[in-house]
Amino acid sequence: MGLTIYGVAASRAVRPLWAATELGIDFHHVPLPYQGGATRTPGFLAINPNGHVPVVVDARSEGDVVVWESMACALYIARHHGGADGASITPATPREDAEALRWSIWAVTETEADALTLLMHRMVMPEARRKPELADAAERRLAVPFRVIEQHLQRQQALGQTFLAAARFTVADVCVASVLNWTRASRTLMHAHPLTHDWIRRCVGRPAHHAVKAI
Repeated sequence: MGLTIYGVAASRAVRPLWAATELGIDFHHVPLPYQGGATRTPGFLAINPNGHVPVVVDARSEGDVVVWESMACALYIARHHGGADGASITPATPREDAEALRWSIWAVTETEADALTLLMHRMVMPEARRKPELADAAERRLAVPFRVIEQHLQRQQALGQTFLAAARFTVADVCVASVLNWTRASRTLMHAHPLTHDWIRRCVGRPAHHAVKAI
């Protein structure tokens, strides 16, 4: 029995890697790159026919459990390898579980594409290949979901809770911060949404995140 996580940390695999590291559980890491055809081999396609990382394979007594999609991987690890004790990243109540589910899916549907565009065309791509107009358009669109999360964090703060689902850091924060961290390339968004900016910095400043990025 054991947990295996496929994918390099410099990919969406950071989400399950971060969740597992926060929980302090043992796992086997296969740092499979997402470029160069490594995810298109017959062996890997037998695990994930979509040909993408991350993938989590959980060898259990009743048989292997295979999980695709980065958010699902992180949520699965938190739910089945953590304790719902109100201290770990695992949701401890139905409300916390609901927050983790809705915010993780929200991050993918409302922010991820534009966050990646912003990152690529403001920071990652060689300057000669960047298209500032694409980054600017993504930044304008992101202003809408940023208002949503800023307002949520304001409500959480009023309740004495400084994270998305609770007073403590949970898998909801793992999933959403892993996306919104890409938007720190936008000074405009960070300045206009100070609670969100502070929350992102606190999340990615955690020792577990630093440990994963060093893998």
